[in-house]
Amino acid sequence: MVQLINAMTPLEEARAILAESFDLKFSKAVETETAPIYDRVRDRIPEIEWPFFAPLIHQINRLKKEKDAVILAHNYQTPQIYYGVADIVGDSLQLAIEATKVTQSTIIQCGVHFMAETSKILNPQKRVLIPDSRAGCSLASSITAQDVMAMRAQYPGVPVVTYVNTSAEVKAVTDVCCTSSNALDIVNRVEGDTVIMIPDQYLAQNTARKTHKKIITWAGACEVHETFTAEDIAELRAAYPSAKIIAHPECPPEVIEAVDYAGSTAGMIDWVKTEKPPRVVMVTECSMSDNVAAENPNVDFLRGCNICPHMKRINLENILWSLHTGTEEVTVDPAIIEPARMAVQRMIEMSRKGD
Repeated sequence: MVQLINAMTPLEEARAILAESFDLKFSKAVETETAPIYDRVRDRIPEIEWPFFAPLIHQINRLKKEKDAVILAHNYQTPQIYYGVADIVGDSLQLAIEATKVTQSTIIQCGVHFMAETSKILNPQKRVLIPDSRAGCSLASSITAQDVMAMRAQYPGVPVVTYVNTSAEVKAVTDVCCTSSNALDIVNRVEGDTVIMIPDQYLAQNTARKTHKKIITWAGACEVHETFTAEDIAELRAAYPSAKIIAHPECPPEVIEAVDYAGSTAGMIDWVKTEKPPRVVMVTECSMSDNVAAENPNVDFLRGCNICPHMKRINLENILWSLHTGTEEVTVDPAIIEPARMAVQRMIEMSRKGD
């Protein structure tokens, strides 16, 4: 049983406490210190907004050193978090691997709750904090450990490959985890000619098109990616005929068939850096596009994205609040930690092996 220690404080009260505890004025010193950060994001953050963000960034970066904390941020976090305060950024696989290497005593997870649980599973002796425990995930909430056990009973002996976008309880009854970047490789490496792949039905369907194995799916989906359609891609092509269109494999198969490239968030980043298309549309989460655009100033990024409401629950204010107060802490039942860790660790080990 996963317990989230929730110490939510009303927003106005929290802001008042932060204002009393920290100097949040946009001084000349803060402006100078944060100028290199703003230079990277000035095309993504209006200049009028920077005086609000900069003091928070300054205080977070100061306080995390004082608190012996490291900030892990997913690619879907906003530019002011991704470039302003994050120590480690990446997709789910990258963050899982890096979480095993951190030396700080506290991890601040800027992402959704299953990512914070994964960090805790891999670092049971460290304190893991998430700035807002309400940052959920439609995939994680679509399946329970009881659902997995029922599938195991229905298909005895069939290995279960579970997307990391799941709860700790689900990971604990799984053979091996996967991410969108290594799903095909993991499926091909597990024994047998049939695989249960849960909970993202579209990632499973897109993986099934590339393997000879039979894949049994679950009816889960990412609310950011499931709404994209082939008609959307056709409209984007008509509007931007010279643009390359790339998408995440959590999109429906008909979308993946219609785009120029499909890959994980890390895969899309690498593709843009390598291919350097003059114009590109990223069919994924909007902040992801903003963050990649900041690193590729010679590429024209066109909008074709959706916003993840869960990721957007994380902001600079609640990151500072989390550092200041030590909330909200994520704990995982010791009985769950070891089997869940084994499933994640198998994924990491299998991802490191060559073909």
